[in-house]
Order: sequence, then C-alpha cells, then structure tokens
Amino acid sequence: MPKHGKKFRNASDGIDRFNLPVEDAIKLAVDKAYAKFDETVDVAINLGVDPKYSDQMVRGAVTLPNGLGKEVRVACFCRGDKEAEAKEAGADFVGGEDLVEKVKEGWLDFDKAVATPDMMAKIGQIGKILGPRGLMPNAKTGTVTMDVAGAVNELKAGRVEFRVDKAGVLHAPIGKVSFGAEKLIENFRSLLDTVNRLKPSGAKGTYMQSVAVATTMGPGFRVDPVAARKFVES
Repeated sequence: MPKHGKKFRNASDGIDRFNLPVEDAIKLAVDKAYAKFDETVDVAINLGVDPKYSDQMVRGAVTLPNGLGKEVRVACFCRGDKEAEAKEAGADFVGGEDLVEKVKEGWLDFDKAVATPDMMAKIGQIGKILGPRGLMPNAKTGTVTMDVAGAVNELKAGRVEFRVDKAGVLHAPIGKVSFGAEKLIENFRSLLDTVNRLKPSGAKGTYMQSVAVATTMGPGFRVDPVAARKFVES
C-alpha cells in the first residue's frame, strides 16, 4: 500500500475529515493546501445511479459564477458567417473542414470544442480522436449549437462539463485555491444544484450518497451527505 508524503500527512493528521458541513470541508481543503503552485479544487460525488442503464446516465454542464481560474482554449468547427461570429466571441481556433483535417494530422492544442450541427458529419470522422480526450462536441452539453458565440463565451467564462463514470462517480473542478473559500463555496453550490436537477427518473434510493472535496495534491474532506442535500435546498 503506497505511503503518503510528509506534507500530505501534516495536512491531514489530527483532523476530522469526515461528515463535515460543506463550508468546513472547503475551508479545510483550502487551508491545508501545501503545493507551491495554485492547486485546483476538485469535487467527487458518488451518485446512487447505475450508468449502464441509459435512463440513469448523469451528464451536463454548469457555468460557474466565479469561473475556473484558468485560460480555456476553444476550437470552433463551423462555416460561413459563423466563423466571424466565433472569432468575435473569442474562439482561439476557428474553421470547418480545414480544422477537421488538422486534427486528423494530430493537432489537439485546444481544451474545449464547439461545433455547428452542419459540421457534425465531418467531426464524426475524428470522433475516435476527440472522444477519449473529452473534446467531442455534444448537443446535451450545449457545445453543438448554432449559437456559437454563446457557447464560446460560456466556455471562456468557466463552463464545466461533467459525466458520471462507470462506477457512478462524478468528478468536476470548482476553481483554484487562490479563489478563497467564499468563491469556491459559490461555485460548489452551482455545481451541486445542477447535478441535483439532473437526477434521472430511473434513480432509486439516495441520489447523492457521498461528496468529497480535495485539492490537486491535498487530502480529501468528506461532506456529510445530509448537509450536502440541505446546502442545495437552502
């Protein structure tokens, strides 16, 4: 069993890291961050769903009120007038078939992708490249749309896409340690509210079974599931 380093142990020893109120879990995660870089604060939510059933898949996106604290490079696959619209909105890379060919050749210097519906047949040719990297545009997350300006603006502002994994766990970032606890709590509320609203009709029993908050290098702090549900409802 791997052993944690001294800094990790110092950050976690002697602290109750379980069944915490939301505010306490986030404040502790921030206070105990020890890396020399500005760590990302991540949330893991264990949902009472079985993703192998289509009616229990949880997938969506949320624009965090305080952003993510990082520059997001957006590629927009579109044609004609939409190219100018995407560029004006701040897309870093814009093009149609030429951009598709570039990806085929191995270019992937972007973090998010937006596409107009008429480009999806072409993008299907690079689906095996984009899909495993989480870069495939999808109508369910609002990245396949004619409103390319709106989609680009949201991604630049700190839009987070999430999808439950095979084990029923959803992972998502909510910002940087440098944000401070107050802004992170606001972002956390937006994420939790969105996940709660996406509860599948096929899900039975307790939906949010456990919630944990952790920085990139730091220990995890478990939120009391009951407190998490009340936090969303408040």
